[in-house]
Amino acid sequence: MRLRVLLVGMILLHPSFTFAAWHEASSEHLLIYADASERDLRMFAEKMERYHQAMTVLFPSHRGTQSPSNRLTVYAVGNANQVRKLRGGDTSAGLVGFYVPRAGGSAAFMPFIQNKATGEVSGSERVLMTEYAHHVRSENLNIRTPTWYNTGFAEYFASAAFSSNGDVVLGAANNYRAADLSQPIRQVSIDELLDSETHASRESNGRYDNFSVRSWSLFHYLYSSQDHRLKMVDYLERLNRGESEIDSARTAFGDLAVLNRELERYLTRPIQARLISSEQLNVAPIAIRELNPAEAAVLTVRMQFASGIKSNETEKVAEVAREARNLAAKYPDEPEVQAVLAEAEYTAGNDDAAIAAADQALAFNPNHMTALIQKGYALTRIATKTKAPAAWAMARSHFVAINKIEPDNPIPLLYYYRSFIDQGEIPTSIAIDGLEWALQLAPYDSTLRLMTAQGQIDQKRYQEAIQTLSVLAFNPRDSDKGTAMALLETAKKQFAEEAGTVAHNGE
Repeated sequence: MRLRVLLVGMILLHPSFTFAAWHEASSEHLLIYADASERDLRMFAEKMERYHQAMTVLFPSHRGTQSPSNRLTVYAVGNANQVRKLRGGDTSAGLVGFYVPRAGGSAAFMPFIQNKATGEVSGSERVLMTEYAHHVRSENLNIRTPTWYNTGFAEYFASAAFSSNGDVVLGAANNYRAADLSQPIRQVSIDELLDSETHASRESNGRYDNFSVRSWSLFHYLYSSQDHRLKMVDYLERLNRGESEIDSARTAFGDLAVLNRELERYLTRPIQARLISSEQLNVAPIAIRELNPAEAAVLTVRMQFASGIKSNETEKVAEVAREARNLAAKYPDEPEVQAVLAEAEYTAGNDDAAIAAADQALAFNPNHMTALIQKGYALTRIATKTKAPAAWAMARSHFVAINKIEPDNPIPLLYYYRSFIDQGEIPTSIAIDGLEWALQLAPYDSTLRLMTAQGQIDQKRYQEAIQTLSVLAFNPRDSDKGTAMALLETAKKQFAEEAGTVAHNGE
């Protein structure tokens, strides 16, 4: 525990986290914080927006304008060691960035921005592009997809190249991983590649293998022609009808040994990339501003919460909360600092203090979303403890008010629904509709997905629950897989029982 506290202290006091030159870039799809010049940050933000636009040319987005609070927030924090510290002291040498999918608060962490004069993509940019591809895929593909597909999709798009005239090239050769196809590391067979459970079991010994580049090569090959893409669609459809990964692959792709030989031949030929011309891209204006001293000082605490502090990490929470209180005392009139203090107090279990800090922030900015959300969390917990109908009414009306300010923020929709469940009441149809819309807005949030599926089961909408859960249940890397699998079995069992009852009554 003392080691964790030490790590927190190192992060809070490390000079690379406390430079005064922190800037914020606000674009259509991203909110970026970086210790970088306005020029470098603008170049980076424009590149990422061009990347997003180019991806949607090949992989159309089903979304309209992104809700401000539901954009991905990117923190460019300095170097890979600092990224690892934010990951909880992870010492993995290969960890140079990570992504936290969360409704209303998804975040990505990467090393410092390193724009190159040649226009070449830097290593830190490549890290973010990989994570962002995962983010876009999960937002727009609400079906069961296997691990190799998810990895291959991200690697395909993350090899993007950018021209000075505004063109973007997607699906370029994955040169930064190419060596993994021939290095003396464990080579992943085609059968293992197409069976997530098998690879997960073999990966558990900790040996590095070439799964990522093999996933990229298979995705690139199948995405290279209309005929192959139709086979991939057939494969995914079979998978989502309940066939196993390996059976779906053998039926859709044929003899896997033949597929492997075709893949090896494909890699000996020049890789065909896709050119997306600048005329196809329409990047909205990007706003850049320098953070004021208070905002820059509290950013270290914001990053701690964004990276995923848990309330049960008692000493770590206490240390970060002390830092937030010190900053709030120093900057009592700064809404951003008071809002972060509200989050710290709520995480530490101090509901009244969280509400007081949130109200202090809201006195200066009545629409400050972090303050509004943290106050809602505290009101909900107070209602849960007291069980007073008036407390539940207050919490519920608070989230209704937030929804009026930002209708497409998923958090008020989720917590409005939860207020009925936690109170032991049957959710209204408006609450149910709101929950399902929240999942559409943030399909990558596993907690939200589980709650939606449970609601669908409660309403006897078993087939919809099965579809909702399949996204989680068959991902061996998802921490909620066990819960999802158990709930999926419940949905399947109840669906079968209902179908049997209908059949019996029909006789």
